[in-house]
Amino acid sequence: MSNKKINFKLSMDDLEVEKDLKRHFEFTLGRDEQGKSRFYLYTALALTIRDRLVERWSKTRHRHIENGSKRVHYLSLEFLMGRTLNNAMLNLDLEDAIRNTMQKFGCELEEVAEEEADAGLGNGGLGRLAACFLDSCASLELPVTGYGIRYEYGMFHQKIENGYQHESPDHWLRKGNPWEIECPENTRKIKYFGHTKHYHDKDGQHRARWTDTHDVLAVPYDVPIPGYQNNTVNTLRLWKSEATDEFNLDEFNSGSYTDAVAAKNLAEQIST
Repeated sequence: MSNKKINFKLSMDDLEVEKDLKRHFEFTLGRDEQGKSRFYLYTALALTIRDRLVERWSKTRHRHIENGSKRVHYLSLEFLMGRTLNNAMLNLDLEDAIRNTMQKFGCELEEVAEEEADAGLGNGGLGRLAACFLDSCASLELPVTGYGIRYEYGMFHQKIENGYQHESPDHWLRKGNPWEIECPENTRKIKYFGHTKHYHDKDGQHRARWTDTHDVLAVPYDVPIPGYQNNTVNTLRLWKSEATDEFNLDEFNSGSYTDAVAAKNLAEQIST
């Protein structure tokens, strides 16, 4: 493919990967020792790989702009992406370098990979189909962007006790998601409810205005979607719902905290 000859600043060899992982571990995360948990090592590894994805991400966007490419925008309520680490290593051809680096840290790659939570963005076949579609488009170098909802609780945990299924919520974002990048500058205001108000302007023309709406902010988070060893990285943009106001100051001053944050809680339920 044409873009395989692009030069990148970030090296893919073992020493550079190890150097960047140590930098993220010590300076981005503020850790000076591993401890019993592999979580910080996983996060540093994810950020190390993400740096290389972002580099290709940027070049992909610029290439599409320069070529005047037509773009496809794919909307789905679910994207069952699974775990990103193994997929990113495969698509960047980084597994050997990372496996060697992990051994220098005294652990196996599989131990670190287990720290990643499955992205709770769907629970059915259609969500998996949407995820495969995005992966395929990136591998075919097609300029496709996916749009979905950044669910805080997507899938659920289940266990069988005495022959019965018991479900519990899966808070997959509890420890954060190192693969996503928040884009607050692209936040949009979404209007719900309300009614139309008819009136005549100063020239006597009939007009209609949408008023008394319940507004919610949609905050985008971008996730890189790499193609298979072709240096193309597309985008999955997930939207999180937030309240326009965190709390009602009058209700808060009157001592009713529950009522003060009612609008915030209602707004955030959309992406729960």
